[in-house]
Amino acid sequence: MDFTGFSAVIRGGEEYFVSFPMLRQADCRRRVTVGGVAAAAGSQPSPVETRSRQPATVYNSHIKTKAKSRAASPSARTDARLGRIVRLLMGHATVVASGTKIAEEIGTSRSEVWRLIQQLRGLGVDVAGHPATGYQLRFVPDLLLPDIVAPLLTGTIFAKQIHHYYKIGSTNSEAMQSAAEGAPEGSVFLAEEQLAGRGRGAHSWHSARSAGIYCSVVLRPEMPPSEALIFSLAAGLAVHAAVLSIAPELRPDLKWPNDVLLGGKKFCGILTEMNAEATRVRHLVTGVGLNVNQAKFPAELREIATSLRIETGTEWSRVELCAALLKSLDREYRSLRADGAARESILRRFQENSTTARGKKVRVEETGVEGVTEGLDPRGFLQVRTAEGLRTVLSGTVRIT
Repeated sequence: MDFTGFSAVIRGGEEYFVSFPMLRQADCRRRVTVGGVAAAAGSQPSPVETRSRQPATVYNSHIKTKAKSRAASPSARTDARLGRIVRLLMGHATVVASGTKIAEEIGTSRSEVWRLIQQLRGLGVDVAGHPATGYQLRFVPDLLLPDIVAPLLTGTIFAKQIHHYYKIGSTNSEAMQSAAEGAPEGSVFLAEEQLAGRGRGAHSWHSARSAGIYCSVVLRPEMPPSEALIFSLAAGLAVHAAVLSIAPELRPDLKWPNDVLLGGKKFCGILTEMNAEATRVRHLVTGVGLNVNQAKFPAELREIATSLRIETGTEWSRVELCAALLKSLDREYRSLRADGAARESILRRFQENSTTARGKKVRVEETGVEGVTEGLDPRGFLQVRTAEGLRTVLSGTVRIT
């Protein structure tokens, strides 16, 4: 089991890409021991990692100059007209919608409607008909299109800026780039498939097309970067609440700081990244990768990965679950901003819904620290009782022994 974490960009003359929250600017000039190993999904594809032999590190060799370019990304934002056509056809599910009607509704020509219909079919949407007869959906597609998701998010900070991609490198990378260019708080980045989802260190992630939820959100909290770990914990609680809202029989298990398991296997991972000065966060991106309808995984992942479909034997609506997730995350974030006791509540609830936060024998691979977990400290870091006394785990790969 991997406990995963956080990355940050700290500005201080130069711009750095560092793992986890920095306690002060000087820490990025010396040995970096604060923070966990990068991991998770939402930004990323499904929270299942294919391991590299390259070891994770928490020293200066892990600090890299940030040099990411949107041009290197294979992403292309979904044409908004596709979502409008799908929503229009859903609204006329029992009748055939003519090409003329659709063209008038979305402000284009009939020939362009035909081209867009063909594009939808190429993306797996089952549309019957042709220009002479009109069009009709054979079934409602489970696509995370803005026109379908947004109406379910009314009243949240995530309802107005939803960006959808059928194929993308990484939702977290796109969200971080957009945030740096001024994307407003509450911007949401959703993908049907990821080609370069980033996990911890050099790990990559398995991503099945339109089977999981790959979601990243932009936040701009007023707080120092040293306190930002709380967002990964809050996101874990949001996943927990969302799953229980549609499948109350399940028992999601939170793993510090940002994995969620079912039956001892990983079905969700979280990656939080931020751009920060020494004393304040400029912007923060929390990404969630959640396995929903995967029926199987590659052989090397079958022992450690699972999905809601595998655990329950039924398929689930990704639209419904995505909306539940974003509404839960909205509640957690609003509470953090408005309620001084919210942090303590998050720490308490995280521990209550985690079987490993207390009383489990663990070993931290990078440091060799061994002991029994004793909950989280006030910042959210894991505490381990060793033979030498109580140790606080700031980073590393923590495994159950």
